Amino acid sequence: MATPTRILSTKVLLSHQKQVLTDVGLEVLESNFIEVATKNFELKGIKDNLIFTSQNAVRSFLSHLQYEELKSELQQKKVFCVGVKSKTILTDAGFEVVAYADYAEDLAEIISLIYANANYTFFSGNLRKETLPLALEEAGIEFNEIEVYETKLNPHKITNAVDAILFFSPSGVASYLKDNTIKKELCFCIGETTAEALEKATKNIIVAPQPSIEELLADVIEEYN
Repeated sequence: MATPTRILSTKVLLSHQKQVLTDVGLEVLESNFIEVATKNFELKGIKDNLIFTSQNAVRSFLSHLQYEELKSELQQKKVFCVGVKSKTILTDAGFEVVAYADYAEDLAEIISLIYANANYTFFSGNLRKETLPLALEEAGIEFNEIEVYETKLNPHKITNAVDAILFFSPSGVASYLKDNTIKKELCFCIGETTAEALEKATKNIIVAPQPSIEELLADVIEEYN
């Protein structure tokens, strides 16, 4: 009897996401290599337009204790975001998403080229990259930044041999590499930024065509089914 292909996910998947892999005969190990927590922050000094570069920032913003009280005022503001999932969450919450992109650098280019005369509040996390704020500064765009969530690395040793590893963020890559090395494992990355964080450790990388968990899992199935 052949040994099943073993996949390690560096975050615990939702049950239906894991099922997609097990349905095609893959063995799935899961472990959270990062922890995300909402920070205490104040909803004040908010500019006319809002920027979100992650779902974590969106969820932290929407879960703020003052959100319901300020909801009608906040929903008058235009939104710019990274990721179709973030766009969906914000649209469902009643916001008008003027523009969205798959990556922060693409969103920064859209804002700088088309909406440079507006002002913005950027809702971010503690480990966010400099890409977007630097682009706004270089374009002379007025903005402030509110840190709304914190990402903590949760490194630990994986003792089971695996055939492939799923990575969902640069932070997840950094956390995994603290206590583990990559040998012959095939690495699946949710996007280009995550892949860049992995390039010094391995060249054995497949990047999802669109930065979503669904696209990443589709790549895994295509590779092994």
